[in-house]
Amino acid sequence: MGEMEQYRIPNAPASMFYIHDFITEEQEGTIRQSIPANRWVSLSHRRLQAVPARLTATNTLLASPLPTWLTVPVVTRFNDLGIFEGSPHGVNHCLINEYLPAQGIMPHEDGGAYHPVVATVSLGGSIVLDVTEKVQDAAASNQDGAGSWRILQEPRSLLVTTGAAYNDTLHGIADVTEDHDLNGHTVANWSLLGNKQFIEDHQGRNERTVRISLTYRDVKKVSRISSKLFGKAKG
Repeated sequence: MGEMEQYRIPNAPASMFYIHDFITEEQEGTIRQSIPANRWVSLSHRRLQAVPARLTATNTLLASPLPTWLTVPVVTRFNDLGIFEGSPHGVNHCLINEYLPAQGIMPHEDGGAYHPVVATVSLGGSIVLDVTEKVQDAAASNQDGAGSWRILQEPRSLLVTTGAAYNDTLHGIADVTEDHDLNGHTVANWSLLGNKQFIEDHQGRNERTVRISLTYRDVKKVSRISSKLFGKAKG
């Protein structure tokens, strides 16, 4: 990932990268219009789509290609930057989440079902992603304090998490209508933002609007059964 070094977040766990304006406004609009309206699955705090499908009970993906609207230009540029270089299959899965204002997600990890690289493209509104260090020993946590960082994800931006950041941290989104106290001291990727002036003009506040995230990953366990059924098996 040598091409990515210039995008490394300086004040965050190792191996987190941020690119503002990763796609254009026109590309963002095309992707949003292409999301099927009839495939949303509603959860208690958000709705989502898993493309090409949800994982099975054994964390296996039934092999099927991603649609073109999810791969061009996004995955094409991943390949140019070497983001998934060395992963077993490249990108084979995308989770689409929609967050309304005041909707978030509890701190969690992506886990061992995936190759340890996750690339998230943000559409629509901005949000703050809260990243916290995993602590194995509760007593040690009380004594030393777990590290925490705030990542501001702007519209059309890309956030890549890999390596130690993937394995050793949790990430979540607070269920608030407004992110506040945003500045160069509190936001880890402040120096990499595309529009710091907007936040400064709003006194360090970001009012939440509808945000859609595209989370691209490589599922480790893949079944070729579905491909064989349709005569598409390769190799």
